[in-house]
Amino acid sequence: MTKIVATEHTWETKVAEKRKQLQRQIPGEWKLSSTFISSLPQNGHLVEADIPRRSGILSEEELDITEHYSAGQLLQKLAWGGVSSVQVTTAFCKRAAIAQQLTCCLTEHFFDRALERAQYLDDYLKREKRVVGPLHGLPISLKDSFCIEGIQTTVGYVSFLDNPSAKSNSALVNLLLDLGAVLYVKTNIPQTMMTGDSENNIYGRTLNPHNTNLTAGGSSGGEGALTAFRGSILGVGTDIAGSIRIPSLCCGVYGFKPTADRIPFGGQVSGAIEGVPGLKPSAGPLGHSIDDIELFMSTILATETWRYDVTALGTPWQRPVKSPTLLTVGVVPEDPQFPLHPPIRRAMDSAIEALTKKGHRIVRLKLDNLQGVAYASRLSFQYFIYGPHVDHISPSGEPVVASVAQASSPLFTGPFPVDQDLGIFEKIDALHKARMAYADAWRKIWVGHGLDAVLAPGAQNTATPHDTFGWPPYTVMWNLLEYPACIIPYGRASKELDPNPMALQDGVQPSYDPDSVDGAPCALQIVTPRHQDEKCLLVSRVIDRDIR
Repeated sequence: MTKIVATEHTWETKVAEKRKQLQRQIPGEWKLSSTFISSLPQNGHLVEADIPRRSGILSEEELDITEHYSAGQLLQKLAWGGVSSVQVTTAFCKRAAIAQQLTCCLTEHFFDRALERAQYLDDYLKREKRVVGPLHGLPISLKDSFCIEGIQTTVGYVSFLDNPSAKSNSALVNLLLDLGAVLYVKTNIPQTMMTGDSENNIYGRTLNPHNTNLTAGGSSGGEGALTAFRGSILGVGTDIAGSIRIPSLCCGVYGFKPTADRIPFGGQVSGAIEGVPGLKPSAGPLGHSIDDIELFMSTILATETWRYDVTALGTPWQRPVKSPTLLTVGVVPEDPQFPLHPPIRRAMDSAIEALTKKGHRIVRLKLDNLQGVAYASRLSFQYFIYGPHVDHISPSGEPVVASVAQASSPLFTGPFPVDQDLGIFEKIDALHKARMAYADAWRKIWVGHGLDAVLAPGAQNTATPHDTFGWPPYTVMWNLLEYPACIIPYGRASKELDPNPMALQDGVQPSYDPDSVDGAPCALQIVTPRHQDEKCLLVSRVIDRDIR
């Protein structure tokens, strides 16, 4: 964690006070000694080091709870009384506390409050002989942008430390509580929430537990790191350009960006001006399996979400009647402007070979300049920058963090799709028409090939060294189209199998260094058309099974 030297009346003073407050909230018996920390592997491979067991902080039962069950299996044990919510919550609170001390993955942690909630749920089950709801007793982590009454939400801006604690809950928070969940932590994000590296001046930089020398991704990077460390069984992030999927692929977990407005999004803090036409963010889950992801989606959408959030579509989860045996899968080609790193190319080729052997029909798509990845990236970027923006950084005097200062953009691939000199209303109209034309081009691709799904890289790279992730071309294109997209972990980078380095334009997109990313998780991205979220997860399940 970055050391802050405080002087009176500076932004550093506020940050130092906030960090002390959070440090006090971790019980002394859950803190790692300096001697233990100095014994950790120098290569930063925390997951491999089995730290929770070595620390002695978790009991054998707590290690079992956090390591050997899916979310659904834990819910069954909770409902049957095989394990109490206090036991489960304690286990994940302890593991989250360890993860925080090593990876800086949390913004707020309220363990005492979570344990009080867990005790209430245990007492209710004992007294009423029934659960509060389908998520009874399950700890769920949330990205910092979600509001929880009595807890502060800063989204990484020092100026927001002057804001009071939330006076009300975000819509999804109310829904999760009504379903019986236990909320225990909020997770780290980047300053501005618009980079692939989760660092801010309040909470520091989130580190990747697979390799702390690599980014955990952004903007839901704290969720990715916490989940990878198994300090969370099920977490919630948000995604407007890849902010669920990038941390998922960097940290080797499953992640799902639903169609916008399917999961209640209202009542969050972003610092952005709302209501300007543009790309819409989605809330969605990160977990350890497709089962975890589908459990979250189906449970949330089994409720009448419109009762919680005016923006929610209110469309219930439609569980498919029959799983397809064989699929027609379109493969997004490598964009020459965003060349795939060798481990990603190898993962894609391996998946295609495995699916072909299983009898699935593979269609290698050919995209022209107005259908491709680079064009979608430029159009998305123009949406992000055309409207008004509020500066929340300057008022506190805090500096801009490195990944924000880089201001990565895709404009090296070509010009803006829409004339920048147009008036605001003409520009909105022109952007909309360009976006609809792009969507229609993809509709024709889908219909023309009879596709069930599209297989694409989640990024051209794995997790990268800090502050080098750059622009996210292979995720933001699906936000532009509002398509649901699922990340499936698949394989790892290998300096033996992928030995050849790639030198790319620094600050534009990451270079490939076999030694620095050796062992980093690789991933696939599965995509279906908008509102076909159920099919996306169904197809992802089939593909996840058939590539193993």
